[in-house]
Amino acid sequence: MILVTGATGFVGGKIMEGCKDVVASPSLRDATLEKVKRIIDESGADVIIHTAAISDIGECQKDPEASHIANVEIPILLAKASEGRKLICFSSDQVYSGLDEEGPYIEDIVKPGNIYAEHKLEMENRVLDICPDAVMLRAEWMYDYYTKRPNYYMNIINAKNTVSFSSKQYRGITYVKEVAENVDNVIALPGGAYNFGSETDRSMFEITKEFVEKLGLNIKVEDGPTRHNLWMNCSKAKNHGIRFSDVSDALIRCAKDNGNEISEKRKE
Repeated sequence: MILVTGATGFVGGKIMEGCKDVVASPSLRDATLEKVKRIIDESGADVIIHTAAISDIGECQKDPEASHIANVEIPILLAKASEGRKLICFSSDQVYSGLDEEGPYIEDIVKPGNIYAEHKLEMENRVLDICPDAVMLRAEWMYDYYTKRPNYYMNIINAKNTVSFSSKQYRGITYVKEVAENVDNVIALPGGAYNFGSETDRSMFEITKEFVEKLGLNIKVEDGPTRHNLWMNCSKAKNHGIRFSDVSDALIRCAKDNGNEISEKRKE
């Protein structure tokens, strides 16, 4: 049995939808260690997947205390209460946001560039100190057809006239359905931190331009200002059986899954 926190959220909801033998955790807001232990014991779970977080970078900057509670202290409670169960926590590619190197980045060198990233890295280190067998997934920007929260896919299909991405910015983006499809292999991972998601060797500008053309959308893709890279090498996870589609292939899969007609302009 798998206990999922944040089960009504973007990632947790997809795991609940796509996986078997899952149970939703109640809210852990204002949780105590005793309450968390009780939730875990009553769930009958032998695996805990922690997806709940405050992931809005601006919100974390404005309220660092709330960010620390949600993104560090609650995962620590889960680690202390897990008592031998497999614990999987979603971290973020933002742990690389302060690096000056071009990438792609491997797991060994990190440099947070914002409060959210600092808290995610602190969470990783403190949870692994308590539970060395825990798995930290440094997840990319994830997308799907999802109206409750902005994401790359929705930004593109809802765009009017123009979108802007830099030809010098490299970042993987991940179809959240493929996250759920990888859960069994994630559970089998040895403890540690893993870059987690689709890989690419193309810029966000190139990826977006091709996607817009394949969908036949009447919008212009502009080459925007240079931004930092969040470009990860995911070989460590792949070596343990984690498989994601290439970024461009996964975008087309998402479009087909959600009924968007693919343009005949650039069939490959």
